Amino acid sequence: MTANAARSPYEALGGAQVFRAIVDRFYDLLESEPAYARLRAMHGPDLSPMREALAGFLSGWAGGPRDWFEANPGRCMFSVHSGFAIDADTAAQWAEAMERAIDDTPTASGALKAQLAQRLSSMARGMARAA
Repeated sequence: MTANAARSPYEALGGAQVFRAIVDRFYDLLESEPAYARLRAMHGPDLSPMREALAGFLSGWAGGPRDWFEANPGRCMFSVHSGFAIDADTAAQWAEAMERAIDDTPTASGALKAQLAQRLSSMARGMARAA
């Protein structure tokens, strides 16, 4: 096993600062792009708590510090979002904005960025409920 193979996606992508940059870019897109208006409307006026929560979740999910999971025992993204009316359109908005945020963020691994975007896109689209 090589040293790179033993590293988590969190480490291979660049750690906390990269995940923070992805999340900040994601929420900046929600606030600035009309294409994401329905998705933005599902959030409160202050995105600061969401920025913290998503950065913590993604970091732990990718193999970094598990602080979010320790602070939210037994919770997952599906349970956290169960009270929201997520349809195919808002799920697609989330997936597209996240894909753009990942693509816009410089990291050490282009191939791993593509895998991250694909997995998060699948997760988001899996939350859509039939209308």
